[in-house]
Amino acid sequence: MQSDVRKAVTGASIGNAVEWFDFAIYGFLATFIAANFFPAGDETAALLKTFAIFAAAFFMRPLGGFVFGPLGDRIGRQRVLAVVILLMSGATVAIGLLPTYASIGVAAPLLLFGLRCIQGFSAGGEYGGGAVYLAEFASEKRRGLTITFMAWSGVVGFLVGSVTVTLLSALLPAEAMNVYGWRIPFLMALPLGLIGLYIRLRLDDTPQFAELSRTEQVASSPLREALTSSWRPILQVIGLFIVFNVGYYVVFTFLQSYLIVTLKFSRTEAFTSMTLATFVALVLILPLAALSDRIGRKPMLIAGSVAFVVLSYPLFLLLNSGSLAAAITAHCVLAAIESIYVSTAVSAGVEMFATTVRYSGFSIGYNICVAGFGGTTPYVVTWLTSQTGNTAPAIYLIIAAVISLGTVLTLRETATRPLPQTSAVTVST
Repeated sequence: MQSDVRKAVTGASIGNAVEWFDFAIYGFLATFIAANFFPAGDETAALLKTFAIFAAAFFMRPLGGFVFGPLGDRIGRQRVLAVVILLMSGATVAIGLLPTYASIGVAAPLLLFGLRCIQGFSAGGEYGGGAVYLAEFASEKRRGLTITFMAWSGVVGFLVGSVTVTLLSALLPAEAMNVYGWRIPFLMALPLGLIGLYIRLRLDDTPQFAELSRTEQVASSPLREALTSSWRPILQVIGLFIVFNVGYYVVFTFLQSYLIVTLKFSRTEAFTSMTLATFVALVLILPLAALSDRIGRKPMLIAGSVAFVVLSYPLFLLLNSGSLAAAITAHCVLAAIESIYVSTAVSAGVEMFATTVRYSGFSIGYNICVAGFGGTTPYVVTWLTSQTGNTAPAIYLIIAAVISLGTVLTLRETATRPLPQTSAVTVST
């Protein structure tokens, strides 16, 4: 059984890392995309349009959740996970081949928009499906650690993307990077996607879903069942993941362009800061997830959200001090706080739902939240910064943390408890 868990973790994690490498490099390359897909002129306006397309992809994610979640509850988790990685990688390669605004005018950003929507649709089935897949293989005592390999592997994808862009920026002249260098990470999706697809096609489905199939208890209409029997956990997942997503996209997407455009650090300095912050998260997430298996989900979630409330503003003051060392330190501390929350939120969310609707319920709640508070975050905080000042992102983080903290206080502790099979968990204080 332990070998089955290792195989599940390896398959889900590698595939997820590939997916999130594909999805994340758009954010890392935002300034180059702005220069290539929009008319020359106002740099901030072009960046806002780039982030608007970034956000538009996230509005497709609930649709992906509504399609792939019920599909995963009806035909199995493994098949759906194979489909979504194929869609994501294909769209990513196509972005790397797109002609620019200088070549085909307004058609360039329109094509970019369409491909990002395909990426968003695919991502709507990825994160929830992978987390459910791992939860249903995990032992009760180590379920938090096992599920959180999904979040950890996503950070791996971000780190590989950041390192790739950093190396390209260091090795290529600025003009070469702007002309063709930015395409290279997108084209890397072809071999990476084929590797991820090969791995996922060799996975078995989960024991819990196999038992549902054997006993003919698979929901005939998982979407309807999720919306009628699990509407409260779906709402709680939305609230739970607000600061998760705002924090994630501030720390791992927005701050890179913020350091370049607003604080006037070089691209290499900004990429270095991003890489170090991502490495901090990579080191912390799994030990913190193991801790949540020992002390519970709620203490970890409360600690993470309170830390954002208390420390976000002073950390943004440090970011704006003018010192590169101070900015990198603040970036890394923000990544550490996000790691506390990330290490536990996915487990807490998945554990709210019964096997019959787990993929549907979690994917719907999670992706609605991502659409509202994930993809929009770089756009919103970029606009707020341009209108109100450089500490606006801190205020946005604090508000998000307060809302999520209120949601956490309504949750029942689910660590080490058995996952329900055919009836939704009623979550209460």
